[in-house]
Parts: sequence; structure tokens; C-alpha cells
Amino acid sequence: MNKYLATYAATALVLLMLDVLWIGGLAKSMYQEGICHLMAEQPRWGVAALFYALYPVGLLVFVVAPRGVTDGWSVTLLHAALFGLVAYATYDLTNLATLKGWPVSLAMLDMAWGCVASCAASAAGKLVFQRFA
Repeated sequence: MNKYLATYAATALVLLMLDVLWIGGLAKSMYQEGICHLMAEQPRWGVAALFYALYPVGLLVFVVAPRGVTDGWSVTLLHAALFGLVAYATYDLTNLATLKGWPVSLAMLDMAWGCVASCAASAAGKLVFQRFA
């Protein structure tokens, strides 16, 4: 059980740190420019905490643990990128389909970010997972 908790913690921590840098700094102006009319004055921290608690579970269950120590890094990262693409595309493509004025460029950027963040978080998880093997 410790292996899974440590793997989850590493995955969640890397995802959270990267998103703080991305959303809070690197891409902040792009989000403000593209969807400022939709943004709340203050984030809903409880909802954000729920996302950052659940998304690493998905990475652990569907990417890191199944790839464990038997699959190589390229297979794990490919699955992580695909998981990130599908998850972020669900959000962004739904917004494109249902919200007036959702920028296509922001959707593409966000889906790419989902791939990158998922790969980095899964890599951290895989490193910890392998240490317990």
C-alpha cells in the first residue's frame, strides 16, 4: 500500500507544482485574454482541490501502475500523453461545442498542456513506483 500512496503523492505533487507555474504564471495572460469574460474573480479552491486529488488517481490507475516496471519509459509516456490529451480534450472540446467565444487556440494549447503535465506527473510517479519494485 505504501508504494501506491508514495506514487500517488509524487504524481499529485508534480502535477500541482506544474499547474501552479503554468496557470499562475506562464499561461496566465493567455487564459485572461482568451476567457477573462468567463473567469471568476477568485478560484473555487474546493473544486480545484477535488481536481488535483482525482486527476492523479487517473494517472496512477490508468498509466503508472499498469506500466509499472515491465513497460519502458516510452510506453508509459505515450500512455500518459494520450490520457492527458483525452482528459483535457474532453474539457476543451466540450467548451468549444457549448460556449460562445471559447478560443480554438486556447483549447489547442490547453490540450497540449494536458499531454505535457500528464507526462511529467506520470514520470515522477513511475520513478517512485519503480523504487518500490
